[in-house]
Amino acid sequence: MTLISFVVPAFRVQGYLRECLDSILGQPVTDIEVIGVDDCSPDAGGDILAEYAARDDRVRAVRLDHNVGLGPARNAGLDQAVGEYVWFVDGDDWLAPDCLAEVAARLHPTRPDVLLVDHVRAHWDDTVTRSAMDEVFPVPPGPVTFRLVDRPETLELLHTAWNRLIRRQFLVDTGLRFAPGWYEDVSFSYPLLLAADRIGVLDVVCVHYRQRRAGAITRTRGERHFEVFEQWHRVFQEVDRLGAEQLRSAVFARMMWHYLTVLGNDDRIAPELRPTFFARVAIEHARFRPPGGHRIPAGVEGLKHRLVAAGRWRTFSALRTSSQVGQAARRSAVRVRRRMVPPARLAARAARDLTLRGYQRAERRRPLDEHLALYAAYWYRGYACNPAAIYEAARRLAPQIRGVWIVRRDRVHTLPEGVEYVVAGTVAYHRMLARARWLVNNVNFPDSVDHRPGSVHVQTHHGTPVKVMGLDQQRYPLGATGMDFAGLLRRVDRWDFSVTANSFSTQMWERAYPAAYTTLEVGYPRNDRLVNATAEEVLRLRAELGAGLGEQVVLYAPTHREHLPGYRPPFDPTRLLDALGPTGLLLMRSHYFHDRDRPGRSSTDRARIVDVSDHPRVEDLYLAADVLVTDYSSAMFDYAVLDRPIVLYAPDWDAYRLTRGVYLDIVAQAPGPVARTFAELLDVFRDGEPYSSAADRARARFRARFCALEDGHAAERVVRQVFFGEPLPRTSIEGT
Repeated sequence: MTLISFVVPAFRVQGYLRECLDSILGQPVTDIEVIGVDDCSPDAGGDILAEYAARDDRVRAVRLDHNVGLGPARNAGLDQAVGEYVWFVDGDDWLAPDCLAEVAARLHPTRPDVLLVDHVRAHWDDTVTRSAMDEVFPVPPGPVTFRLVDRPETLELLHTAWNRLIRRQFLVDTGLRFAPGWYEDVSFSYPLLLAADRIGVLDVVCVHYRQRRAGAITRTRGERHFEVFEQWHRVFQEVDRLGAEQLRSAVFARMMWHYLTVLGNDDRIAPELRPTFFARVAIEHARFRPPGGHRIPAGVEGLKHRLVAAGRWRTFSALRTSSQVGQAARRSAVRVRRRMVPPARLAARAARDLTLRGYQRAERRRPLDEHLALYAAYWYRGYACNPAAIYEAARRLAPQIRGVWIVRRDRVHTLPEGVEYVVAGTVAYHRMLARARWLVNNVNFPDSVDHRPGSVHVQTHHGTPVKVMGLDQQRYPLGATGMDFAGLLRRVDRWDFSVTANSFSTQMWERAYPAAYTTLEVGYPRNDRLVNATAEEVLRLRAELGAGLGEQVVLYAPTHREHLPGYRPPFDPTRLLDALGPTGLLLMRSHYFHDRDRPGRSSTDRARIVDVSDHPRVEDLYLAADVLVTDYSSAMFDYAVLDRPIVLYAPDWDAYRLTRGVYLDIVAQAPGPVARTFAELLDVFRDGEPYSSAADRARARFRARFCALEDGHAAERVVRQVFFGEPLPRTSIEGT
């Protein structure tokens, strides 16, 4: 018999769902099943569940034909479960490694109706906070079971569905189900404990409870938080039905704690709703107060109880305000202490920067220029990538918009003729940043740039991610040296739109950069050129690079390894050229991060080895090449649009995935042949593997997953949405 049925509901959790499923399926206990319930999610959650079900027979995917909410979705999964125990795990949380072995070791000898497990809150800044387990049970109960009446303090553990395993037959016998609406855990978790004859506690952290920065109902303001009252009504109905009078006082105390927690949370109850919510709490207090009285907490919490009982909202509100003022004063004192010793700066430069920033602030008081769009790419390195493609489409579709490029002074010469530009750091640059209606970039603008009301910030990114990015880099500190994650989130909060090339990118950006932007999942604008290029253009580009008819052009484009400064993968261009034979031409392109430590465009003594690192448009190189050799670079996703051979050369894969971190096992899911050593790379070409049927099949699978949206019109879709506000097809996802 299956020991545990995991029920995993999925609604708008696509960025986290894979981590959740992997954390379950990777456990050392195999007699499990996973029932993934797609609650008619508008994102790729259903596709992810189907993908896992197709490759692992322990997974079953259930798709609901309309959105029913978290509680009913769990019920749908429960109806499919066959395990002895059921564990409801939310799709944005994940299990601790190897925890299931300890869970199974506790279940087998004790056979509890309910087994409570410990958890930690996992915050966006990669910190964790412990649960109340140690406070509730200073001495762990150990491998015993008890009834709630014997250990009523158990009620003080968090009332969630995911921190407990439940014997399925016990659920069937009691008829307990999840109610619809928000706070559905309340009317399920407490009655569960009231009805159980055998409760166990395992003081082992099993669940990482993700504290999402955006998208969670606990951080969503609105009237639906009033649904908490109806859920607690159901709890007291169960108290009455089960005759649990001796527990009424403890349940009442927990209810009051919960109401006051919700009321005190600025992320849930808007200021204009607080008096009404307080009034409802006062009514509930009078309605459910135990006839024999109840224990009032000490200190400020006890004062809150008394004010609720007396219905004194104004005094309650004043108490809350004074508490917030004190907390703000303490935070301010900490910030002042941190600024006591500022880092040394060059006085002249600091004075100049201060003056220009003051000028920019003054310019922000002037109206927005409704016809000005600013473009930038790669930290002002020049005209490139998705912003360049959007700029070109906007010139064609919205000629009334004045497009201006921001560029470093030393890169002005790389701009195409006729492109208007402003040099970074100048007075004109600060003026335009302050007044532009549209700001388009494939990285973030500087911290000094504010998001003015009415302005539109477009983040295009610059590749489908293999390596972890954003907040996920906190888990891999070697690749995140010097990163300011709080500052990163302030920059992300400026985004109005995030452009993605495929569903996979959308999923990863949601978790790496959580904020309230709108995702435009439309394909990559820079890849339009690859789709629309003519055969004549390809021949011209090849000729410009010295490639004659019948020559095999191989482009080698490795990625940057910021965690290993100075590292270059083992690569001997002469030996590779020998393996290519007399018709081979090798193009070598270094990462853009090395643009200031290269001597410039040059060629070796061998005319068939060409350094193309300074070529202004990487898309031209893709069009000219017959084969791409790369490692973990996003170049492979763009080049795959052309449906030409790709060779993955990954000599440091094991170290890279452990130290830098990856979202994708690109070696296992490569778009073509894989070489782990340089000798293997030579053999790949000697044996003709890039052109094999196996390589064709691998590339077809890769293209289906990552290139399905690349139809040559991505830039147009972005322009129509961003500049004209035209609705996009359903592939655009609002919010994250």
